[in-house]
Amino acid sequence: MWGRNVYDSISKFLQFQLTVNIVAVIVAFTGACITQDSPLKAVQMLWVNLIMDTFASLALATEPPSESLLLRKPYGRNKPLISRTMMKNILGHAVYQLTIIFTLLFAVVQRDQRSQDPRGEERL
Repeated sequence: MWGRNVYDSISKFLQFQLTVNIVAVIVAFTGACITQDSPLKAVQMLWVNLIMDTFASLALATEPPSESLLLRKPYGRNKPLISRTMMKNILGHAVYQLTIIFTLLFAVVQRDQRSQDPRGEERL
């Protein structure tokens, strides 16, 4: 029972971490290419990773096993840790998060560009 619970917890942790890291790298790279300044600095990305690692590991390590785990067949030795379903979930959540982040990021960039007059001074 405990082995299956640990396997499930590791799978959930990997899914969460891969989603967060994929989104952070894409946002930093495309933001740097488009706006000529990275929206996430190196120290900010380290903090995001530290906070996400801590909370995710605490949440998943404290999940108690249930009796329903014993009703499921055990996973084979050659089964990949990241399944096709997990990859679909990771990519789907990453696209969703990227859509929201880029919408907010570029809405702010456009607002900042509109708030400046042609002489380069900010309007109040």
